[in-house]
Amino acid sequence: MIDILIKDETAPLRSVILGTAESFGGVPDIEDAYDPKSRQHILDGSFPKEEDIINEMTAVEKALTKHGVKVYRPKVLPDTNQVFARDIGFVIGDKFVMPNIIDERAAEKEGIDHLIAQINPSQILKMPKGAYAEGGDVMPWKEKLFIGYSEDDDYNNYKVSRTNSAGVKFLREQFPNCDFYAFELKKSDTDPRENALHLDCCFQPIGDNQCIIYKGGFKKEKDYELLVSLFGAENCIEITKEEMYDMNSNVFSISPKVIISEQGFTRLNDELEKRGFEVERVPYSETAKMEGLLRCSTLPLERTY
Repeated sequence: MIDILIKDETAPLRSVILGTAESFGGVPDIEDAYDPKSRQHILDGSFPKEEDIINEMTAVEKALTKHGVKVYRPKVLPDTNQVFARDIGFVIGDKFVMPNIIDERAAEKEGIDHLIAQINPSQILKMPKGAYAEGGDVMPWKEKLFIGYSEDDDYNNYKVSRTNSAGVKFLREQFPNCDFYAFELKKSDTDPRENALHLDCCFQPIGDNQCIIYKGGFKKEKDYELLVSLFGAENCIEITKEEMYDMNSNVFSISPKVIISEQGFTRLNDELEKRGFEVERVPYSETAKMEGLLRCSTLPLERTY
């Protein structure tokens, strides 16, 4: 059996599902692109190659195993992009939530069926019809649950709106002991610099009481201000629009002191080290062309408390 327990983003990691780039399907047709950054790189001929993404993900796996983390991988599905494992399921407390996701990605869930089968069935929650969420929008943080979402107007109008109000309602009902914070995100199907695909594209807690945050990713400024007040301005690493575009908020915590980050995030990595973090630098800039980075590629199963 596989044990699961996730109460926050940073406690020492014991096990994780890391996505795979094997047989990821190559360059999609432009009409099949479902995020603006992939669309941009398809149009300009710079969409990443399978070999390059495999090499980047291998570097992440080495960083994880170096720190004693058990790494599971999805079963490889032919011609299917399975890089971003975070979105197809997520753990809150001792429950594994199986969400509804967009049709274009639904097949990805088959790749982790063999792992879900090893989790106690009583610990699995399935979202009802009409409730949608992706793991990039869902962040357990101690006694809180942060969720990025779109109200129905945006959810029905934007392909990049992945978590809806019904999904938030379901999670609120299932985890009544959590303090809920739901934030509307700014969306664009065509401009990656104006699109927060998921909450982790503009915000992520790190360490014990710090965070990385981009003000412009939130549809309502008051939501950004609330997060700053919760963490304290001195504990917030503010990133720019261009750094958001490069996915600077999408690092991944192995522990409160160890963070995996893209090697090219010079300003961020230097700031993290100034604040006492150990930074495992990995190449991940090719994967980032698909509007996802390190948190997106990982589905934590168990942390130590």
